[in-house]
Amino acid sequence: MKYNVFAPASIGNLSIGFDVLGMAVQPIDGTLLGDVVSIESAETNHLSIVGDFADKLPSDPQQNIVWHCLVLFHQYMQTNDLAFEPVKLTLDKKMPVGSGLGSSACSVVAALVALNTFYQAPFDEQQLLKMMGEMEAQISGSLHYDNVAPCYLGGLQLMLPQTQKVTTTLPSFNDHYYIMAYPGIEVSTKAARDVLPDSYTRAQAIEYGQTLASFVDACYRQDAQQAFSTFEDVIAEPYRKHLLPGFDEARQYLLAQGGLAVGISGSGPTLFCVCENEQTANELACWLKENYLKTSLGFVHVCEADTHGARILD
Repeated sequence: MKYNVFAPASIGNLSIGFDVLGMAVQPIDGTLLGDVVSIESAETNHLSIVGDFADKLPSDPQQNIVWHCLVLFHQYMQTNDLAFEPVKLTLDKKMPVGSGLGSSACSVVAALVALNTFYQAPFDEQQLLKMMGEMEAQISGSLHYDNVAPCYLGGLQLMLPQTQKVTTTLPSFNDHYYIMAYPGIEVSTKAARDVLPDSYTRAQAIEYGQTLASFVDACYRQDAQQAFSTFEDVIAEPYRKHLLPGFDEARQYLLAQGGLAVGISGSGPTLFCVCENEQTANELACWLKENYLKTSLGFVHVCEADTHGARILD
């Protein structure tokens, strides 16, 4: 039996929720913005890598994060005295590396969901999330779930203190549009984390807590005006925006032309803009195509919240 699993792109941090907010997104035109991992039986473990961004990954498949997912998953099965067999994995790398769209999370989530599906679901949701976080930590150097959780579960996710439950789903603004503009340049997650300060002032901590609490409250009451009127990132954006050429200029223009909120997706360089209606989103997307993209690899998609998360394709 062969399974094909798709994992969608996500907006890590959602600007105001550093390492604790993340939302899965999908283009409204049906484009698969994410990665696909296929799995089937084989005589020996094997990984093939194809897709638009395959050439941006290590040439040795055993250095790929999907291969590491396979090794980790089989270790978990062995620890739990579960039988496993060799498999062939194929990664269709549709997501640019270092894009701020959860590229590594897409590969990790698609791989682990494919493996869990192939083996008839030996691990539950929380166990899979822990594996996903472990793999993401290998890449970025720190444990955070704000990409893998929405990529896996879909929707808008709020990370919880890590006791038994990793995340909870918040009511998202599904009638709004989210423009995702990837300029075509790479920013590594580790490098983007290294530019952040080691400490913050009391005033910054208070502002961060108030803004995040206000947003969560607005989500439950579906008050978009409150949710997006105070959308200032005091934790990461001030220190990262110099890594995104043209970000300040784009942010100023988008807000002046009807965008509700603008921020850095994950660690960048992708910019996201929240819009109240599709017409405004399309108009601003056209402007971003002309003014924010830096290479031929860049793209702009008008998206909506992806409430499905990782899923098996027909």
